[in-house]
Amino acid sequence: YRWRLGLAPGETRYNDIEARLATFPSIGVPTITMEGDANGAPHPEPAAYAKKFTGKYQFRLITGGIGHNLPQEAPQPFAQAIIDVAQL
Repeated sequence: YRWRLGLAPGETRYNDIEARLATFPSIGVPTITMEGDANGAPHPEPAAYAKKFTGKYQFRLITGGIGHNLPQEAPQPFAQAIIDVAQL
């Protein structure tokens, strides 16, 4: 997160990958994105990035005071998304 916030240098060995990702390529594989309803971290609204997914796509809002660490805070919905993405 320090690199993302501009507080630390990145790993130069990843510069080529970073440059490709900076072009915001379309993502064509089946994808489920998830957000906790109590995530206090800065993040865009799902509608802002949904069109980047050209394959089958779902967004899931996980409720119940869930923050940004979904595997730890909501392990069951997180695991279910992993199972479900194979069925998209």
